[in-house]
Parts: sequence; C-alpha cells; structure tokens
Amino acid sequence: MANKTLFSSALSSFGAKFLPRKDTVNEAGGSAYAYGPEALLAQLAATGTLSDGFYADAQDQLAKALEAAWAVDAAWVAKCAIYARQSGAMKDMPALLTAVLSMSDPDLMVPVFKRVIDNGRMLRNFVQIMRSGQIGRTSLGSRPKRLVRVWLENASTRQLMQAATGNDPSLADIVKMVHPAPASAERRAFYGWLIGKPYDVAALPKEIADFEAWKAEPSRPLPDVPFEWLTAFDLAAKQWAVLAERIGWQALRMNLNTLARKGVFQIDGVTEMVAARLADPDAIARVRPMPYQLMTALTQVGDGVPLAVQAALEKALDLSLAKVPVLEGNVVVCPDVSGSMGSPATGYRRGATSVVRCIDIAALVSAAMLRSNPQTRVLPFAVDVVKLKLDPKARVAVNAAKLAGVGGGGTNVSAPLALLNREKAKVDCVVIVSDNESWVDPARYGATATMNEWTRLKARNPGAKLICIDIQPYGSTQAKDRKDIMNVGGFTDAVFGAMARFASNEARDWVEIVNEVEL
Repeated sequence: MANKTLFSSALSSFGAKFLPRKDTVNEAGGSAYAYGPEALLAQLAATGTLSDGFYADAQDQLAKALEAAWAVDAAWVAKCAIYARQSGAMKDMPALLTAVLSMSDPDLMVPVFKRVIDNGRMLRNFVQIMRSGQIGRTSLGSRPKRLVRVWLENASTRQLMQAATGNDPSLADIVKMVHPAPASAERRAFYGWLIGKPYDVAALPKEIADFEAWKAEPSRPLPDVPFEWLTAFDLAAKQWAVLAERIGWQALRMNLNTLARKGVFQIDGVTEMVAARLADPDAIARVRPMPYQLMTALTQVGDGVPLAVQAALEKALDLSLAKVPVLEGNVVVCPDVSGSMGSPATGYRRGATSVVRCIDIAALVSAAMLRSNPQTRVLPFAVDVVKLKLDPKARVAVNAAKLAGVGGGGTNVSAPLALLNREKAKVDCVVIVSDNESWVDPARYGATATMNEWTRLKARNPGAKLICIDIQPYGSTQAKDRKDIMNVGGFTDAVFGAMARFASNEARDWVEIVNEVEL
C-alpha cells in the first residue's frame, strides 16, 4: 500500500496535486509563494516605507526593492513609481524608483520625474536618495540636476515656501547644489534670503517680507507663510485661531489637540469653522486622506476637542470610504489580528514611527466593507478564527476599534478558509487582509495550507474569488495569483478600486492594473 499521508484521496479529489508547490520560506519561517519580479516590485512600491518592520529591517527592504527594480525592465519600474505615488500616495519608494531610472533609463526618468516629484517633500526625498550612494551614485549628475533646477525655476513662491520646510537636505542645500537661474528680482531676493546671502530687501516676495516684519514686531497680523514657520514662536489663542482657518486640511486634522490645548475652541465661531472644514466633501476629495489616518485622529482626540469637531471627523471618515465596493453575493472578510499585526503600518523610524498599526488597517477595511455590504461576514483570525460579533449598523470607527482591540498570537492564514470548509459555507468572495507571514498552518505537502483550503472551498463554490490584501513589503504570499486569486498590496483607496475590478472581472490581476499606467 502506498503512503496514505502522501497519496490520500482527499488531496487528489480536490485537485491538490495540480496546485503550485510552495517555493519559498517567508520571514516568519512558514511556507509561502514568492511573488514574481513584477508583482514583487509593485508590492514593494505600494507598501514599502523603507523603515524597520516586524520581520525585516529598512536595509533589507531597500536591498529587496533595488534587486527587484534591476530584475525588471525600466518601463515597469516607471509604472510602479507612478502608480505608487499617484494611486498609493507613497513617498519614499516612488522617489527611490525614479532615482533608479536615472541609472537604468535616463530618458524615461524625465517624464516619470515630472509626475512623481510633485511637491517639495518629494524633491527633497529624491535629492537625498540620489546623493546617498545607495543606487550607485553619490551626486545628482547632469540630467537629474537639470530636472531639479527646472522644478525650482517653475515652482511658485508658495511651493518654494512649502519646500523650505524640512531638512536633510533643506531647500537651501538644494539651491546651493543646482544653482537655479532666478527669472526675476523677486526670485533672486528669495534665493538670497534662503541661503543666507545678501539680497535686495525691497524685492523680497510679500510673504517673506511680512514674515521678517512680523518677527521684528509680533503684534502685527500673522504673515501668510507655512504654519510650521510660526509655531516655533509663542502664539496667542487668537493667533492660533487664525492658523486654524488658514492651514491645510491635513495639518488641521493633525493639530486638533494642539488647538484645544491653546484654548482656540473657546473663541466664538472657531468650533463651527473647524468642523465645517473637516467635513467639507470637496476638500476631502481633493486631499484624499487615508481612511486609517482619520480613524487614528478619532481615537486620539482629547477631551478638549468639541464633540462637533469629533463628529466632523467621523463624517470625513465616511466620506473617505466612498470608494469601498459593494461586492456581490456572500462576502467574507478575514482580518489578521495576530501578534505581528500590532506593528506600525509604516514601520519603525526614530522620531517618526506611525501610531497606526497593521491591525488598525485590517480592522478598518473589514468595518468599511461591513458598512457597504451589511451581509458581509467578518472572520478575524490569528492561530484560529476569533469569535467576535459586529453590528453592521454601528459606526465604521466603532467596529474598527472593536476589531483592533483583538490581537496577539501566531498567524494561520488558512484558518478562516478551513472554518468555511467545515461549515460547507456558500461563498462568492473572500477577502484576507494580512501581512501574509503565516507560520502555524497545518503542515502540507506541495502547496500551502491556504491553497489547499481554497481548493476545497472552490470545489463547492466554483465561481468564488479570493482577494489577498497584503499590507507589508515582505515579498511572499500564501495564495499564488491565478484567475480566481488576486494579491494586491497597499493601504489606500486604490486597493478598494482594484478589488472591485477583480471581483467584477474587469481585471485579471493587480499586475494588469498597474500595467495600465500610461508612460
């Protein structure tokens, strides 16, 4: 008799012998599938923040990104850079990939630079990466230097002032580096003021002149400059109220506790003004805040922030989730609540570690889909499925917080699929939100436990689809891409759009979606 462990009828009857064999070991030591080079770079571009993660450090992440970028053609690098910036709202990775193009395809780098380096923060990121030596050079080089110079020469005074907020390198460092040609006396005076050289005071831009005058006489009206320039000074409550009306939407969202601490909400009309700004649909559509940022803001507001402002944040959260698709049929969402999901979503970085955890993102996706489709079933999992009842009518923030409150233990991505199989459940779509670092799944030969369980589920539900949302840049998955399985990386609203297209058969996989980027 042949070895029943290897040749059991259960395996063959469900087609497991035709499943792809696991081909790598993930960062947690479990069996997994490695992404192909194109999918790997796209996943790194959409989730990589070049910071230390739970399983791998920033240097490992950088090495993996560079290896992937050199393994694919330059056109794919360009598409990943543009997708990551314009759809994924990423910062470091798009700048890194643009810098890589300066070596692999300098001609292609030119249009990519213009689409990716879209503000002063991105400009500083690009210059820092170019001079770091990590991509094989320690200076800008002639063409990148010319692109940076053109960016500076075409930027408005407002854009330059925003770019002048931040260091390493500072805007002054960059100006000294590329020597932009001032097209006017005003721009010449601005550059002189910026880098500490003699300048014509009379030719200074009005905003800078007002700033210098205000520093000399703080009783004057607040100058119209980036608020970071002003908050280093001892401002009165009424001055903070002026800033509350003037600063950008994201800055307002991030400084609510500061405004409360400075007594701003005690001033008549300020609460109503702040609430109206936060809940403005046009502003939210323009800024495109990440939903998890809003959920975090809600959980962190102090007692001094008025209820009307907190309600406006909740409205903003709902508006930011407008793109959550209504998936048809029996939908099951499986958020990973294991121990590694308690790590910061954007990694550990000294002085800049996000308070948002991976589990917060998984919880928010689940709660949002429950809101858009009340029939959605939510199965949180760690080593096994966690029993937790959610109210579809509850606020998104409430359900998300309830899910995020569960956590700890090992990771078994196949657990919710195994439960569905034991129940012989009817399923049309399963969405798994995880870091994909599964390691306690039952031992299997050939395929991963997730692929085996999915094959069993498919035997009962031939039309079912599996969507795996990967929110960490570790480079492996538990379910290999095929017609009924999509792996998608990231944690912005672009993920929701990709899910909807795959579920409705408008796209074959995530690589196809990224490949639609026009160069």
